Amino acid sequence: MNNMKKRDLELYLHIPFCVKKCNYCDFFSAAGSREEQEAYVQAMIQEICGYKDSLHSYEVKTVFLGGGTPSLLSERQAEELFQSLYDSFTIQKDAEITMEVNPGTVNLEKLKQYKAVGVNRLSLGLQSARNEELQRLGRIHTYEDFLATWNFTEKAGFENRNIDLMSALPGQTMESWEDTLEKVIALEPEHISAYSLILEEGTRFYHWYQEGKFDSGEWKLPSEEEEYRMGEWTIERLAKAGMERYEISNYARTGQECRHNLGYWDRVEYLGIGAGASSLLRNRRFSHIRNRKTYIEAIHEKQPIETEEELLSEESQMEEFMYLGLRKVNGISKEKFERTFQKPISEVYGTVIEHFQAEHLLECKGDRIFLSRRGMDVSNYVLAEFLLGE
Repeated sequence: MNNMKKRDLELYLHIPFCVKKCNYCDFFSAAGSREEQEAYVQAMIQEICGYKDSLHSYEVKTVFLGGGTPSLLSERQAEELFQSLYDSFTIQKDAEITMEVNPGTVNLEKLKQYKAVGVNRLSLGLQSARNEELQRLGRIHTYEDFLATWNFTEKAGFENRNIDLMSALPGQTMESWEDTLEKVIALEPEHISAYSLILEEGTRFYHWYQEGKFDSGEWKLPSEEEEYRMGEWTIERLAKAGMERYEISNYARTGQECRHNLGYWDRVEYLGIGAGASSLLRNRRFSHIRNRKTYIEAIHEKQPIETEEELLSEESQMEEFMYLGLRKVNGISKEKFERTFQKPISEVYGTVIEHFQAEHLLECKGDRIFLSRRGMDVSNYVLAEFLLGE
């Protein structure tokens, strides 16, 4: 009998369909017909079945369905997709299985069915509780639609739910952000992700920003000082509500942290399924074809679906260990670094660590190295210094 311990694995399933592309979104997603969605789901199932023999040395600890809008999947499609996962992988009994849900795309029956096939955590994309802000973002729902969806999640018996929020939006004020956060806190979610808006190239927002649309009037972007105030108030207010910050943009009640994301920041191996998904297996990083039609055709014709591959050098692995691990509030373990790379952290990063300690941006306590509160505010600047050979 083989008692060898299986390796931990996380699964990410990419559903690149949405009702309508939001104005700020740079994810690989777009609207699509029901026929295309069905063909895509069947191709994913075929891809999943292809891993049955090659990945039997792994045990899946988390599954995350992201997009796009995974909650556009019909009950039957979700059932078939999950059946193929259970047939092809060893999935831990207490695996965290998350699905992203857009308000207005589910009803009570649909949520009950998702729960029946194994989904035990939901991530709801609210972004704002103010309808005028949602409209500017190009969201398809109102705050009232969100509340109806939230009500369905309660009735369906979900007890682990995240709400996604965005601050520093066009036309947003400190008062409107406080209003959004207070309304969300009153719902008592188990987890909140609160991100600052980033203007990504290729989005409508980026185009409008370059045109000067955000310089004045009702679309005016908050100043850097206002954005900072929003962030500081968020940390304090959520702590008071019993939600501790455990990563730069994530807050949770004790024991309700997102295990999938924690695995990603701790460099647990993960497999991406679907068009545009990326993977990290035994320090080999690779991604899939980003075109839905080409992905479906390649699966049917049994052609390769990988487009980019990189074998990570030890240097790259060390960089990832630091700049992913330091996103977490409790940072990284010196002992784990030494165990992983067979050398003390001081040998590789001693100077950088000392420099940021002196600037009060990094702290060292016992085995842990972590960003200070001030360091979190300028995390991009600090994390960039852990890139070797720059």
